[in-house]
Amino acid sequence: MTKIKNNMTTCERNRKGLLAVQVGLAANTILAVLKCSIGIVGNSPALLADGINSTSDVAYGVVMAIFMKLSGRPADREHPYGHEQLESVAAVVVGAFVVSTAIAIFWNSINGIYEIVTEESIFTGASMLALWVCLGTAVFKVWLSFWTGKIGKETKNTAVEALAHDHRNDIFAALAAAIGVFFGRSGVPWVDPLAGAIVSLVILYTGVDILRSATADLMNTLPGKRLRVKIHDVLASVDGVQAVEEIYAHRFGPYLMVNLTIGVDGLITVAQGDEIATCVEKVLLEEIEFMRRVYVHYHPVATCNVASQCKKNQENRRFKESRSSSTSMTKI
Repeated sequence: MTKIKNNMTTCERNRKGLLAVQVGLAANTILAVLKCSIGIVGNSPALLADGINSTSDVAYGVVMAIFMKLSGRPADREHPYGHEQLESVAAVVVGAFVVSTAIAIFWNSINGIYEIVTEESIFTGASMLALWVCLGTAVFKVWLSFWTGKIGKETKNTAVEALAHDHRNDIFAALAAAIGVFFGRSGVPWVDPLAGAIVSLVILYTGVDILRSATADLMNTLPGKRLRVKIHDVLASVDGVQAVEEIYAHRFGPYLMVNLTIGVDGLITVAQGDEIATCVEKVLLEEIEFMRRVYVHYHPVATCNVASQCKKNQENRRFKESRSSSTSMTKI
């Protein structure tokens, strides 16, 4: 069983992630039924809209639970690195639902403002029970957002982190609904849809951010500066490593697979070079959290520098050729 640096096994990580999804799904189901029914009975369009938002949360929660279950399957011949990449796919699903919900809320809010301004809608104010449901939802979602976010950080699960962001969005949506209900009861009905429109923009930004982060994982974006610096710092203490040339990292769920090129003394034997490479692999697996596999290529440091220079010369040659071809086309 795979064990990661913070002493959490892969099985424990999958169990915690699935628990966060299931708790969120159960909570959203209860809130959707409660808010929709009170919104209709209590004459609160704002609470009813928030209930529809919770209903969409239930829909993608079911999809997310399926993906999370599948991502916990062990590695096989066709998927030697496991199925954790499905977590990023689940995060994309969450992001897409969040963006579509934000657009729907914004459109509905603008339509509500228009109807109030043109006096096509007659709104007499919602019941006091609707206001208490909005406030209760906000308080509950504060706790659920922090709890889910904590699990997301512990497990480095992008799907659970995306779910925590969505719970945070529900806080703003519930507060906007509470503001709308309060001012609607006070005789200022246009505040209700205006607050909803503002909150929808916040939700839209969060959804786009979730999509950006999840797609970066799926597209194998090169390691960030922090990871690169961390690898350089760790390898600085390894005897025999004279240079770290190339670092390529691939993400599989929360786990990392790294291919790197190091420069060693050209006078050592192949066995000594292999010993240094093994030491590099061991140190990176121990020191960097969620590092699953490390592939090390080594060659003499002088050759390393020559190879680097040859690569730069090839890039310069391609750039000059592209410029000359574009100049020729211009003359024609």
